[in-house]
Amino acid sequence: MIRSLFALIVFVAIGFACAPKPNLYTSNEVMQEFDPVYLDFDNLTARGRIVIEEPSGKTTKGTINIRAKKDSILWFSITPGLGLEAFRGTITKERVMIKDRLNGQDINFTFKEIEDLYDLSLSLDLMQNIIFANIPHEFSYRDRLIRIGQYFELTQARDGFRYHSRVNTTHGKVAELTSTSMKEKGSLLANYHVFEDLDNQPFPNQMLLRLSFNTPDGPQASIINLEMTRTELVDTPLSFPFRF
Repeated sequence: MIRSLFALIVFVAIGFACAPKPNLYTSNEVMQEFDPVYLDFDNLTARGRIVIEEPSGKTTKGTINIRAKKDSILWFSITPGLGLEAFRGTITKERVMIKDRLNGQDINFTFKEIEDLYDLSLSLDLMQNIIFANIPHEFSYRDRLIRIGQYFELTQARDGFRYHSRVNTTHGKVAELTSTSMKEKGSLLANYHVFEDLDNQPFPNQMLLRLSFNTPDGPQASIINLEMTRTELVDTPLSFPFRF
């Protein structure tokens, strides 16, 4: 089950001394200066390379294919070097379903069940935002926002979890995201190293995810490296084949 969770989180699912003095913004200044960019799309297909470093120290390398219909469904397939599909999954607004052909273990959880089991707050909207380097939640005046040099530092608290985003002032995308449970049991760190143009929009082509979570066997952590080699925005409907 832990390996299957790794596949899910692929989307899901890794010199302050010289820094300029932070500038606190009033509400009006925030509205004028802070302009985060969201990926505009209807349907998307992508292909890339993935490396998963497991808590045991084992490293798995493979190819990942992604399909997405905005605000509706995320679909993925992971194939290791042998050429046989190891994982296939779908993520909808209601639940996560993953077919684990490698270990013979499947996942069919609601997001509430995932939170109860692993103390991780996930949703379709949040998974989309992580993949596309969007801020995790819509900006609100209850959030804390400061500017340090070329970055906005945004802190948001939602439903028992705290999110901190470093947003690049040049392209308006998240450069680094951390999410921690206020119970201090689960956390996620995402770094976005490279952005490339996708239909005149900035798109994160390389990312590093570090995931820490609780399991019945105790705390676990994994690192996921993801590099997209081909990404397309399409107007035609996509298929999302899946069954247990």
